[in-house]
Order: sequence, then C-alpha cells, then structure tokens
Amino acid sequence: MTKFTNRQYISAWYHATRPRVFTATYAPMGVAAAVAIQDGVFEILPFTLALIGVLFLQTAANLVNEYFDYVRGADKLKEAGQGMSIKRQELSSREVLIGAIFTVLAGSLIGLYLLAQSGPLLWVLGIAGVLITITYTAGPFPLAYNGLGEIAVGIAMGPMIIVGAYYVMDTDIYPELILISVPIAFMVAAILHANNIRDMEADRAVNKNTLAIILGLRFARVEYAFLVGGTYVALLLLIIFGQVPPATLLAMVTIRQAYQLIHTFYTQTDTQSLHRAQGLTAKLHGQFALTMVVGWLLWLAIGG
Repeated sequence: MTKFTNRQYISAWYHATRPRVFTATYAPMGVAAAVAIQDGVFEILPFTLALIGVLFLQTAANLVNEYFDYVRGADKLKEAGQGMSIKRQELSSREVLIGAIFTVLAGSLIGLYLLAQSGPLLWVLGIAGVLITITYTAGPFPLAYNGLGEIAVGIAMGPMIIVGAYYVMDTDIYPELILISVPIAFMVAAILHANNIRDMEADRAVNKNTLAIILGLRFARVEYAFLVGGTYVALLLLIIFGQVPPATLLAMVTIRQAYQLIHTFYTQTDTQSLHRAQGLTAKLHGQFALTMVVGWLLWLAIGG
C-alpha cells in the first residue's frame, strides 16, 4: 500500500466512513427528538447515546460495504462513488475489516447499555440493526446483491431508528411512530437507489443484482421518482390526518430541489452527473428532515 502522511491517513478513514450520507442517521433521530419533545419525554443522555450508537452502526455498514464490495469485485469498474479507499490503496482491506468490526462492537455496546435502561423491544431493534449492518453486503445472501437494499435501508434508517430512539427515552411507544417515519424512510431509500442507478454497469458486470439492475434503467428512474415524490405525498397525508403538525409543511421548501434531481435522473446517464445527483439526494434528505423538524419545533414553541 502507498505510504501516506498522518493527515492523508486520517482523511482516508474519513472518506471511508462516508460522512456525506450520515444524514441517514441525523434525519430520523431529529424526527424522533421532535416527537419526544412534543410528548414531553425527551431526555438528552439516552438520546445522545442512541445517536452515537446509530452513527457507529451506520459507519460499520459503510465499512462492511466497502470491504465486501472490494472482495467481490464490485468496485473494479466503478468510476465514481464514496469510499473505494481499498481500491485507491488508501487503506488495506484488513484495516477496513478491523474498522468494521470495531464500529459494530462499539455500536452494540452502547445498545446494550441503553437496553439495560429501557426495555426488551431494544433487543429486537438492536439485533435487527446489527444483522442488517452485516448482511447488507456480507454472508451467503447479501441484501444489496439481491434487490433488497432499498427495503432494508428504508426500514433500518426510518422506523427502526425513530421507534428505537423514542423507546430509549420512553418505553410507552405507539403505532403512529411508524407512520411518521414513512417520509424519512422513502427519502433514505432514494439515496441508495440513486447510488445503484449510478453504478448499474459496474454492478451488472459482477452480478450485483440491485433493484436498479432487476428493474432496468427505465423503471429504476420511475422508482427514484416514486421514492422522492412519495416523500412529499406521505408528509402531506400525515398533516391531513393529524399525525404531524401543520408547520411541518415547511419541508415543502425543498420540493424544487427534489424536482431537479428527478429531472437529472431522467435525462442524464454519465457517471459524474449521476454521482453529483446521488450526493445531492443525500443533501436533500438532510434538508427535508431539518425543515420538517424546525417546522415541528416552531409549532410547539408557539403553543400549537
């Protein structure tokens, strides 16, 4: 492996963790915080620990993905993408694997502490989260290689986080929490689907059967539009049926960016344009959640 300075080595690890998509953690955690504040059960310590624990597990998922995509040859033909630190010889495969193991253990230890402070449901959510983290690209039936990536990510980074984060603050959870998570689940799935549209040719070459490969480009574009557009439709329905405050409509200020991204995926095929659009999808996810949460908190502040 090429010799690097300490700064370059730290930078390599930073990029390997893929911080650009940490919005997948921040967004549902922000929504969970807003619901807990509304219900008068928000507690800073368990919330902060849950945030750190989920960030560890998301980092682990990114590193596991980095390692197994390299081992399976899925990175060979990629022209752009996050991570790829092993391919670029910035980190060795052994280092990335050790990093993945460390972050899984760190996230699990925090989960065990929170389990002792809350209740048994966290067993189910925690074990499911770790299993999705590991089996996303590892094992005999890797989810991402069998068209299940978007579903797994949507569930894990939507309802599982929102319900789990709320649960560590108050074990008296209710079904509406799952409904509230739907817009977040749709948009986080769109981030992954954008990634899979960009990498279609490289994935097809190594038999990585993502949903984009299974559907083909035409219907993969339809799915992207469905996930992004469905985010806004779901929010409107939640407002209409009184599940979230009317002020969460503030998130609609991001709809122009959403339209532009859908247009990009329908009109562009070059890897660099799609890579930028994938990054902007992650950014949109964060902006949508932020404005939704800000609207929610403003509503509470004025006594709504």
